[in-house]
Amino acid sequence: MLLIQNGLLYTMETDKPIHADLLIENGKISKIAEKIEPSKEAQTINAKDMLVFPGFIDPHSHIGISSEKNSVEGDNTNEGTNPITPCMRAIDAINPMDSAFHNAIAVGITSVMVGPGSSNPIGGQFAFIKTHGRRIDDMIVLAPAAIKIAFGENPMTNYGINGNMPSTRMGIASLIREELYKAKQYFDKEAKNSDKDSFQKDYTLECYRELFERKIPLKAHVHRTDDIFTAIRIAKEFDLGLTLDHCTEGHLIADEIAESGFPAIVGPSLASRNKQEVAQSDFKTSGVLNKAGVTVALTTDHPVSRLQYLPLCAALAAKEGLGEDEALRAITINAAKIARVDHRVGSLKVGKDADIVIYDGNPLEIASSAVTTIIDGNIVWERKKPQP
Repeated sequence: MLLIQNGLLYTMETDKPIHADLLIENGKISKIAEKIEPSKEAQTINAKDMLVFPGFIDPHSHIGISSEKNSVEGDNTNEGTNPITPCMRAIDAINPMDSAFHNAIAVGITSVMVGPGSSNPIGGQFAFIKTHGRRIDDMIVLAPAAIKIAFGENPMTNYGINGNMPSTRMGIASLIREELYKAKQYFDKEAKNSDKDSFQKDYTLECYRELFERKIPLKAHVHRTDDIFTAIRIAKEFDLGLTLDHCTEGHLIADEIAESGFPAIVGPSLASRNKQEVAQSDFKTSGVLNKAGVTVALTTDHPVSRLQYLPLCAALAAKEGLGEDEALRAITINAAKIARVDHRVGSLKVGKDADIVIYDGNPLEIASSAVTTIIDGNIVWERKKPQP
């Protein structure tokens, strides 16, 4: 039992922060009230003059798959031997010992979406996990959480340079359509089979089941406007959910994206413009999309930008038009909604996981620091007090 007292709570459930106490029991938020009397069993944290937030979330990263300090031997990001690899599972490659997890916890990032890279038109299955743990099985919130698809330069470069398909954007779209069509036929055949026990399961297509049941979305790596429109077109053809990840040129077609109804995960805007399709990268993108009515979250795309810079990315997006309130939502409740885990994380609400970060100031200000990070009701990081 843990009691946080006297803090200013940014619940993400209300428009304004509230002065209140927050009680944690059995890893969940059990009570939020103006004043909660501590019991003898409760450990207390005095958050006077501090700000209390739901743990921050990065909804697109490769943490643990592309391990820091391990160079080539720690890079499991892309299976570059086959353009279609939907059965690959992120959970089989994430290394919880990656030092980046500690860096993330130290700024209050309590959960992340992790998955394969963008070399393959269909790359595999993302997972939504907590950032604290030693065994990936104990860190999972949702797996699979999405099916990765990728458009543009990365698949073309990875395969076309060797004379293989895809070498064009048409080739990428064709391979994705062909695979989704096979999966649709497979599930249609199953639905028409009156004897379910006799239906022959296909492992290479079963991985799409949650996708076609609309429990999880396609997670599309898209930078250019034409790639964004192709991803939307394919998702609508097959009546599937979709998130537009990176969405670098999204500010150029904000109204059309809003009309599609699909959310955007914007970034890594802190990274360099190191290829043609990210030439329009700018921190203004998220603000333009938000004003058009698109649900927006932010990503560092770790390790493209390091995960611990997520609050800095939010601050720069706020400065360039997103605004502070929406920037905080973009790394909390919006990220949780887009990842379809907002029933557990993303806001301070009774019944949700007790994933919380306490700051000594506004996290969008560079001089502010996390003081305490809590995951599943356990204090997993505390800032060391300076020696007298």
